[in-house]
Amino acid sequence: MPTIDALSDRLVEYLSPEQIARVRRAYFYAEQAHDGQRRKSGEPYVTHPLAVANILAGMHMDHQSLMAAMLHDVIEDTEIDYTGIEGQFGTSVADIVDGVSKLTHLEFETKAEAQAENFQKMVLAMAEDIRVILVKLADRLHNMRTLGAMRPDKQRRIARETLDIYAPIAARLGMRDLQVELEDLAFQSYYPMRAKRIRRAVVHARGQRKDIIEQVRESVQNRLDQEGLNGRVSGREKHLYSIYRKMKVQRKAFADIMDVFAFRVVTDSVDECYRILGAVHNLYKPVPGCFKDYIAIPKANGYQSLHTVLFGARGMTIEVQIRTRDMDAVASQGIAEHSHYKVNGSTETALGSYNRARKWVQGLLEMQQNAGDSMEFIESVKKDLFPDEVYIFTPKGRILELPRGATPVDFAYAVHTDIGNSCVSCRINRRLAPLSEPLESGQTVEIITTPRAQPNMAWLNFVVTGKARTSIRHFLKSQQRNESIELGRRLLGQFMGNYGASVEDIDSERLAQLLQDADFKTLDDLLEDIGMGNRMAYVVARRLRPEAHSETDDSPAEQGRALAIRGAEGMVMQYARCCHPIPGDAIIGHISSGRGLVVHRTECRNIGYLRDNPEKTIYLEWSAPHNNEEEFVVGLQLEVRSQRGIIANLATAAADVGANLLKIDSGERDGQLCSVQMELTVYNRVHLARVIRKLRGLSSVTHITRQ
Repeated sequence: MPTIDALSDRLVEYLSPEQIARVRRAYFYAEQAHDGQRRKSGEPYVTHPLAVANILAGMHMDHQSLMAAMLHDVIEDTEIDYTGIEGQFGTSVADIVDGVSKLTHLEFETKAEAQAENFQKMVLAMAEDIRVILVKLADRLHNMRTLGAMRPDKQRRIARETLDIYAPIAARLGMRDLQVELEDLAFQSYYPMRAKRIRRAVVHARGQRKDIIEQVRESVQNRLDQEGLNGRVSGREKHLYSIYRKMKVQRKAFADIMDVFAFRVVTDSVDECYRILGAVHNLYKPVPGCFKDYIAIPKANGYQSLHTVLFGARGMTIEVQIRTRDMDAVASQGIAEHSHYKVNGSTETALGSYNRARKWVQGLLEMQQNAGDSMEFIESVKKDLFPDEVYIFTPKGRILELPRGATPVDFAYAVHTDIGNSCVSCRINRRLAPLSEPLESGQTVEIITTPRAQPNMAWLNFVVTGKARTSIRHFLKSQQRNESIELGRRLLGQFMGNYGASVEDIDSERLAQLLQDADFKTLDDLLEDIGMGNRMAYVVARRLRPEAHSETDDSPAEQGRALAIRGAEGMVMQYARCCHPIPGDAIIGHISSGRGLVVHRTECRNIGYLRDNPEKTIYLEWSAPHNNEEEFVVGLQLEVRSQRGIIANLATAAADVGANLLKIDSGERDGQLCSVQMELTVYNRVHLARVIRKLRGLSSVTHITRQ
């Protein structure tokens, strides 16, 4: 069992005596705070924070991180609060402890919701201090090492959470050693039988291949020595979860994966990395298309290395990774290899890893601010945590890392949220391309924007990054709210006008009472509810009418001037698909709960039973003059003589007068005649009349009616 004295002896190599004394003081404070508490295994509780501090000491983390590790469960499991820790150990330590602590005092409907809220809180703390996540990962690692004391169902839940969230975070921060151990421990808890069988197979295969691996290692090492290159060659073990994941995702047999021999060459400089690459390519033939240069273009987590695959002797496949010592340290420890709090400074490689991590955390913070709730946020984060990256160039040569399958819309939001919100089209390698086209590494993408553009709901069907998804949803929600408020204002103003008043004339006391009764904070909240159709403007107007009008005054039932609409009101005004109203038609509005205003033609049979109900309908008119910017869908029913090429003739005739054909269906009525349904877009009734006149000019058309 680790002791505080043993930890102190380890810390002597990189911390000052004063800093070690502060770490010891934090330990004794935690020991007293957790006095009488025991873990599921029966050990004193303080052994857990001490073990977490030992893990961080192995990463050479600063004294404040170690102090926070000692105290990380104090707020959650004892009577001591944030203020108490801040007074004893300072604000920085208290902030880290608070960021790691769970939200234990809030009630959640589901365990998943509680986990999502906890993770969201931790991300906010990470944005302030990146050490929060390092302490949390060390905490999770020790919990996984001692998971056997838990009930089997709890073991599976914690293991699943580790595989879904914490191991990918460690990977994203470049902390491969910690990631590998978390994955293998979680794999053994979640799939114990599968882990046992794979481990047994690995031990068997390793024993059979030991001589071959040593021969290959010696041949590579001898070649480097002959060339005068300073490089240390070692075999690289595949861990259990990596083998299982490749078998599952790539649908490969165990033998196919274990037939690949993996080696790592560690050297002193970047120049020697490339010279060693040339030497091994001279020794064994490289497999075409299997070389990756992560030194020139590092991974998103700061990982740098040269990767190549070779054809070895006796038909073997050899994977070789070539990197410097600094790169190897960052590949193992990731962000933990760099900290602004270290005494001895950090390498450029480690600094790059740290800066990328900070950028990623800032991206998480932006996603959190735009997400509707914690569950939506954590789903977006999960998508970001499993990236198989592609590397895309901006027109100025800047490199952006995106998950595989990312589209130009994802790229636009990665550049800047405003670029994404205003993009209309793109060029990929100087050619115009659809916004939904998946991107490939090495492409140069140019985003074309316009100030009037805005995100499209259809983009949610193909974007893959969490930032793009949350930004689009955030914009659409804001747009819907603004449009709902505007429509609600116009609807309420329409009915208030029947009392000789306007929205601006509403008595403040009556409004305050209504907002209190309806549980709204502001007038905009009330107007939004009206615009969405959840509350009748007619009823609200009666509550807010001037005192001069008596309770028996029912003038709103006799509706006055119709509400004018422009035809481009947006998301909260929809046009009924049953009758397809267009400018020039006599129209009526149906106030539908949750959808806002649905516009019908006055003769539409579906609106007939509601036509005289002032609580559900409102008479509308088109604002004049109507411009030709907005197109409206209309349906036509045609009766035509059957002949070759009739569908093409109808489509051409409609296009000749500026109509856009959306859909055309035909069904045979008898041997000579057939019926055709056309769905097209026009600007107004005048435009529709021109379309019908053009279609009637075809000799094969015998009858046309509007649907």
